[in-house]
Amino acid sequence: MGGDYAPDAPVSGAILALKELPESVRLVLIGDKDQILSVIQKRGANPADFDIVHATEIIGMGEHPTKAYSKKPNSTIFIGFQMLKEGTLDAFASSGNTGAMLVGCMFTIKTIQGVIRPCITSLLPKFKGGFGIVLDVGTNADCKPDVLYQFGVLGSLYVKNVYGNPNPKVGLLNIGEEEEKGNLVSQAAHSLMKDSKDFNFIGNVEGRDFFNDKADVIVCDGFTGNVVLKEAESFYYFFNSKYPLNITFNH
Repeated sequence: MGGDYAPDAPVSGAILALKELPESVRLVLIGDKDQILSVIQKRGANPADFDIVHATEIIGMGEHPTKAYSKKPNSTIFIGFQMLKEGTLDAFASSGNTGAMLVGCMFTIKTIQGVIRPCITSLLPKFKGGFGIVLDVGTNADCKPDVLYQFGVLGSLYVKNVYGNPNPKVGLLNIGEEEEKGNLVSQAAHSLMKDSKDFNFIGNVEGRDFFNDKADVIVCDGFTGNVVLKEAESFYYFFNSKYPLNITFNH
């Protein structure tokens, strides 16, 4: 029920996903039942193909994450995390309030031991094919050097296990390649990363390196990552409006 163009966009996405997923996968939609059914019927899908869990509350995009999560036990995000904790769901996703998702992760599911701050990542399509990732892209606006170091660990593990890359290259986003470049946080993070035995650190990378093969994992704070992500989205819409390509991306 959250995010841009909800509930039409997430429910329509679920209908598309159902066509791609194995028959053994069952999708559960959490939110206002009447609105969900309306979208399903409008799209010509079968309501029986989904489990629908009715939720009477919504955490708005502008609400304080911690306060809203604790005060709205009948919200879609709260119910989703409770179901995940109880084992009635195997995975839970939302396009709603990012902060509330972070709060739900930390308070309901808990972090993996040793992980200071969870983060979110985004795929980076490469010019020569394949994908890299960038993290964080919005969950942690301010990061300390040791948190950025952990993002390097998490990103490296993700690329190893999801993309099958045995030795992914990890870069730290900065305003220059030189070791001494950047703000105090970037400089301190570089000092931690350069001697790392936890991942393959290749040094600083710049904004021009997002879509080339210099790094498989690009680490930055969530403020910077979110700006970069949304600028990349705007470039796509700009060029597609000027020079329509009718491109469909298949992840």
